[in-house]
Amino acid sequence: MSRWPTVAGAGAATAALLTVADRETAVTCVWVAVLCYLGAATLDRPWMAWVGVPGGGVIVAAGEIVGIGRWVLLGATAVVLLVLAVVVGAPRRKVIAQGVAGVGYAGLVLAALALDPRTGLVVAGLVLAAHAAWDGLHYRRNDVVPRSLAEACMALDLPLGLGLVLLGLTA
Repeated sequence: MSRWPTVAGAGAATAALLTVADRETAVTCVWVAVLCYLGAATLDRPWMAWVGVPGGGVIVAAGEIVGIGRWVLLGATAVVLLVLAVVVGAPRRKVIAQGVAGVGYAGLVLAALALDPRTGLVVAGLVLAAHAAWDGLHYRRNDVVPRSLAEACMALDLPLGLGLVLLGLTA
């Protein structure tokens, strides 16, 4: 039971690969991860990263239901979190690190949407797999997010990302 985060992350990766293995899935996973980390840094409460997991799902669903699209609502949420960080006086170093990383990861996966589907899938998968290194850094430091979240994300990001790369290369 001590490895429940690994089981949860690997289970989610497996389910995604078997059901919704596409570049939008990779892009959504990266964006939700960015918001989990940014939210935890903004509120200076590591446990809030776990709230970001279902919260990200709600944001994605809301964006699709109201017709503005998930990407717009996810981006707007990131901006709101950055403004909130300034208002509440969040730890600057943490927020800046998460903001810069978030812009990098989210920007790269959004760019994957502009590519042809196969190439976009490979790029999005690589970015998602690379995010596992960010998770590993936070796991080792035990900072910003709980170790359990970082562990679950590593177990999701790496196999799902690499699985999507393989699908893109063999499709």
